[in-house]
Amino acid sequence: MLSVLRVHLPSDIPIVGCELSPYVLLRRPDQTVFTDDVPESSPIEGHFLRYKWYRIQSDKKVAICSIHPSEQATLQCLGCVKAKIPIAKSYHCSPKCFSDAWQHHRVLHERAASAVNENGNEEEEIFGRFNTNNNTNTNNNQSLSTSQSLPTLTNGATTPLYPAAVTQRSGGETWFEVGRAKTYTPTADDIGHVLKFECVVVDADTKSPVGHANTILTSRVIPAPSPSPRKLISVSNADMAGHLDVDGRLSSTGTFTVLSYNILSDSYATSDLYGYCPSWALSWPYRRQNLLREIVGYRADIVCLQEVQSDHFDEFFAPELDKHGYQALYKKKTAEVFNGSVMTIDGCATFFRRDRFSHVKKYEVEFNKAAQSLTDALVPSAQKKTALNRLVKDNVALIVVLEAKFSNHGVDNPGKRQLVCVANTHVNVQQELKDVKLWQVHTLLKGLEKIAASADIPMLVCGDFNSVPGSAPHALLAIGKVDPMHPDLAVDPLGILRPATKLTHTLPLVSAYSSFARIGGGLYEQQKRRVDPSTNEPLFTNCTRDFIGTLDYIFYSADSLTVESLLELLDEDSLRKDTALPSPEWSSDHIALLAEFRC
Repeated sequence: MLSVLRVHLPSDIPIVGCELSPYVLLRRPDQTVFTDDVPESSPIEGHFLRYKWYRIQSDKKVAICSIHPSEQATLQCLGCVKAKIPIAKSYHCSPKCFSDAWQHHRVLHERAASAVNENGNEEEEIFGRFNTNNNTNTNNNQSLSTSQSLPTLTNGATTPLYPAAVTQRSGGETWFEVGRAKTYTPTADDIGHVLKFECVVVDADTKSPVGHANTILTSRVIPAPSPSPRKLISVSNADMAGHLDVDGRLSSTGTFTVLSYNILSDSYATSDLYGYCPSWALSWPYRRQNLLREIVGYRADIVCLQEVQSDHFDEFFAPELDKHGYQALYKKKTAEVFNGSVMTIDGCATFFRRDRFSHVKKYEVEFNKAAQSLTDALVPSAQKKTALNRLVKDNVALIVVLEAKFSNHGVDNPGKRQLVCVANTHVNVQQELKDVKLWQVHTLLKGLEKIAASADIPMLVCGDFNSVPGSAPHALLAIGKVDPMHPDLAVDPLGILRPATKLTHTLPLVSAYSSFARIGGGLYEQQKRRVDPSTNEPLFTNCTRDFIGTLDYIFYSADSLTVESLLELLDEDSLRKDTALPSPEWSSDHIALLAEFRC
C-alpha cells in the first residue's frame, strides 16, 4: 500500500507571502521510494494523498519583534503608535534590541515628524521625548495585543482558503483549517501563529483515511520585513523631488527609467559566505519574493538584472514579470557551477515594458569566444593554453536594441524612430585578474562602438563591473581612456593591454549617478554625502562583512540622453547598525540603481 515515510519543511520559519512547499517522501506498494505528488485524479493502486493546513490560534496573543522577527516582542515604542507608524515596526524583543536599533528606528520618527509638520501639526507633542541618549518612551509588556501586519508580500498565486473550521480545541488552542493544497502561502492573518501541515493516505473508493496522519508544526509565522521605500530624486530641477504618478513612475512624458541590479544568485548565497544573514532570509523562497516585490515596486521601464539563474529565469522571473507587462530576454554564462547535487548557471536578464518599448535586435557577447579569437591572433601556440586558462572566465553581456513607443520629437521629425541600445553585463569577479576585467570591458565597448557607428542610437551600459571607481575599467568607461601609468596596467602577463594607447573608445559615456555631485541644497546635500567626491560615484553599491564599495554602474550617452532623476542612495545608517547585505530587508548583497532619462 502507498505509505508516507517522512514529511519535512525546508525552512524552519514561515514568512508572510513566501510559499511553504513540504518535502514528502513516499513508498509505493513495490517498495520503491519517490517524492512525486499523488493526487486524487491519479491514484496509485486505489490510494491518493490528502493535504490540509491549519493555523493554531492560542488564547494568548503575541506580537513579533520588528528587528528579530523570529523572536516574540516584549516592549513597544509608544512614539510609533502616536505617530501612526505601522504598528509592527514598534515592537522589540528586549531593551537592548531597541537600544541597538535606535539609530535606524529614529529615522522612522524623523520621517513621520516631517510629514506631520507638513500638515501643520506639532512635532514636539509626539517626538519631544526622543533623543540620542535613548531616553525613549516605551511600553514594556509581556502580554502584547496582536500586532497589525506590515504591508505583505504576494507571489501572484492564489491559495485556496476555506471557511475557518474548528477541528480541535485543547489547552487553550484552536485549530483553524486554512488550506487543502500541498503548498501554502502564509497571510497576514497567520502572523504570530503556528501552522500545522497534515498529510494522510486516503482510500480512493471510500474517501476515508488509511492509517495515521503525518503532521509537522512550523514555528510562528513572521511578517515579511519591509524596508523604508527609496525615493526617486529629481536632478534636472533641484527645486523639486520626483513626484510619482498612480503607476509609481514619474509624471513626465518623453522619459523612461532604467534599473540595474545584481540580485545575488542562489548558488552563491551560502551560509559560509553570508553567515550573518538569518537562514530564513537567505533561503531562495524568501529572497525571490522579496526581490520581486522590490523590482516590481520600482516600476522601471527597462530592468537589467545580473546573477539570474537560468532555472529561476524560466520558472520565476520571466513568468512573474510577464504578469506586470514585461518582455524578457536572457543570456546565460557559458559554464555551469556545481551547487550541492545539481548544476546551476546564472546570467544576465533584461526586461522591458511592452507598453513602452518594442524589441528590435539582440546581441549576445561571450567573452570566452573573444578570448579564443584573441589568443589565435596574438598569442604564440606554446602559450595558448596558459592564455586561455587566464582569459576564459565564462562572463557574458546581453545587448538589446529597443524602439520607444513614446516620442519626444517635435513636429520637424514626427516619423523619426527613437531607438535605444541597452547593454547588460557582469564582469569577472576575481580581483587579481585586473587585466581580464579591463579586457572584458574594452571588448564590450568596442562592440558597442560598432553598433553606434551603424545607427544614431543612444547607449546605456549597465551592470556589475566588479571594478571600483578609479580602477582602469572604470576609467575606460567614464573618460574613454586609461592613463598609461595606471597601476592596474602593471598586471598584464599576456601582453593583451599593450600598447595602452589602444585602450580607448569614442562613446560619450557618463555615469548616471555622478549627477548627484552636480546638484546642491537640502535633500541633495544628503545624497552628495553618499557620493565619493574624488570619483563622483556612490560610496557603495555592494555591502558585505568583508567588502563595502561600488561595483555597479549605469553609464549613458551624454550627447543624446539627459538624467532627469535618480533613485536615492542608501547610507550605512539605512542599513541597520552592524548589518551587512543581504539582510531580511534587502535580499541581495548589492543595491539597486535606477535612473530616469530624457531623450
